Amino acid sequence: MGLSSELAAFSKPTEKNNTKRIGIIGLDTSHSIAFTKAFNASDAAADLGGYKVVAAYPQGSKDIKYSVDRIPEYIKEIKALGVEVVDSIKSLLDKVDFVLLETNDGRLHLEQALEVFKAGKPMFIDKPISASLAHTMAIFSAAEKYKLPTFSSSSLRYMDNIIAIKNGKIGKVLGADAYSPSSLEPTHPDLFWYGIHGVETLYALMGTGCKTVQRTFQPDMEVVVGTWEDGRIGTFRGLRSGKTGYGGTVFGSEGIIDLGSYGGYRPLLVEIVNFFNTGIPPIDPKETIELFAFMEAASESSRRKGQAVSIADVMQKAKKEAAKIDI
Repeated sequence: MGLSSELAAFSKPTEKNNTKRIGIIGLDTSHSIAFTKAFNASDAAADLGGYKVVAAYPQGSKDIKYSVDRIPEYIKEIKALGVEVVDSIKSLLDKVDFVLLETNDGRLHLEQALEVFKAGKPMFIDKPISASLAHTMAIFSAAEKYKLPTFSSSSLRYMDNIIAIKNGKIGKVLGADAYSPSSLEPTHPDLFWYGIHGVETLYALMGTGCKTVQRTFQPDMEVVVGTWEDGRIGTFRGLRSGKTGYGGTVFGSEGIIDLGSYGGYRPLLVEIVNFFNTGIPPIDPKETIELFAFMEAASESSRRKGQAVSIADVMQKAKKEAAKIDI
């Protein structure tokens, strides 16, 4: 599965009055406010390209209480930043050229994304791109059908040392251990909710090609071990008690390096701007799909009491489910 070469011929929508207008879907996450502050600041950085958030549709999560409870306050905050709050996604799409799908609840992303695709608007989808592997596949199939590329990413992917490692700082990556908070949310499969940050870090370092996944789960922590086709081993440690944070250690052919501290949202926003400018996603959809298969395989490993689970088997099952979804 993947986007066809036709998507490289992406053409930007006409920008009215030379304003690069962004719309936000979902005011149930702090990302909506943080991203708007960066784009709409009077001294916004030049590499944010003059984009401005001009409209927002607030409805995100409907039954995740601590997300729903954020919405009234975030409506006030985003209005104070000069953003119009609208009553429907359709109204939003009439006012903007680009979309940030920020709804905290991944279960809603496929439905919301389809409305955006059908309106012909380029879109970034915040993590998790969905709450199931099948819906993840369906979203990328829709992107191909409507000839509108999209991408989804945790900002952890763009930590300074990850970029340096990808540029060859320690030679070939032979293995990596990544960690992040991994709080659980009953409406989402285990790692899809917050553990995705550390899994995204792992995939940014290791790339695709994971063959099997094995998970050891405890209430306060977990370790997920992935074995890649070329024999490399990558691990994710999810933290649910004590001191938590984001990071990891990477083992290369020419060195070993600690990932260091998290640097914030700005590098991700720059990637989003580059994507809006070019229409070229910075992450191959195949990688995003595989990392979601990694997380689904981890859940399946728990169901099988810690047995190793084949990524290929998980992908095959999800493809059958995705094929039944009307896009």
